[in-house]
Amino acid sequence: MSSPPDQAMLRESLKGVTEEATYGGILSFMRRRYTRDLADADVAVLGIPFDLATTARPGSRFGPRGVREASASLAWERKAVGWGFSPLETLAIVDYGDCDFDAGSPAGVPDEIYECASDILATDTALLSIGGDHFVSYPLLRAHAEKHGELSLIHFDAHSDTWAEDSQRIDHGTMFYHAAQQGLISPTHSAQIGLRTHNDSDHGFNIFDAPAVHDMKPADLAAAVKGIVGDRPCYLTFDIDCLDPSFAPGTGTPVVGGLSTHQAMQILQHLKGINLVGMDVVEVAPQYDVGAITSLAAATVALQQLCLFASVS
Repeated sequence: MSSPPDQAMLRESLKGVTEEATYGGILSFMRRRYTRDLADADVAVLGIPFDLATTARPGSRFGPRGVREASASLAWERKAVGWGFSPLETLAIVDYGDCDFDAGSPAGVPDEIYECASDILATDTALLSIGGDHFVSYPLLRAHAEKHGELSLIHFDAHSDTWAEDSQRIDHGTMFYHAAQQGLISPTHSAQIGLRTHNDSDHGFNIFDAPAVHDMKPADLAAAVKGIVGDRPCYLTFDIDCLDPSFAPGTGTPVVGGLSTHQAMQILQHLKGINLVGMDVVEVAPQYDVGAITSLAAATVALQQLCLFASVS
């Protein structure tokens, strides 16, 4: 028998899988309880519905809602494929709701996201964030580096997001350049996976572009990445446009020639053992989607990230 509806409000335990109907009920991530009480939580899921840094098609402000809705199709599974367990059973996970910010005063938004993330991390609760455009990773990195020190970045994307600029704009294509310049991340100990747009400089990052990914076995690629990051604290960011548009059309800047969902899942599974301290999935824009396959891919990536985190917790 399925569980009573609206487990997002009625769930008694922060752990466990319940078979609530996938087509009804309140939209929480993986049917987790909506709460801002983090006393017993291992992981907080935070939506960041921000897309004012987008340079192409807007709409990723609707990403958190789309990913939450798609995640209902995964929430009933007793074991995540490729892992042999469910992180919903091993981790106390809550849906914290969305980060609040004033979109009418965009200059203040980075600090508002940073403060929201810092407040969560201060409780020793890990953070899984759902964007929103990719700029949101910058204030998230600020908060995580403040807690954990200089980070290694594992970055799945079609774009490097390291285009240099003299000033610091609110832009989803430049934030990792600034994060490296400010010492939030170490390019030498970071890896960018799936890139297929040109940047004159790699800025010291280790790059596995899409052709290289297609030529390598997922296990070999993951082993190379693990050799780069070592046991350093890692932040894993996954821009959904890392996937080929045939697998993820619902995004703002699609680029052909990308990864399949199978490749992405295999690489994530073989990254088991990294010292994962923070994670996000970004750039889902549901209005460009087909049959919600992009939102479902993002929810699945988020589930894989939780498995990674559970495997080292």
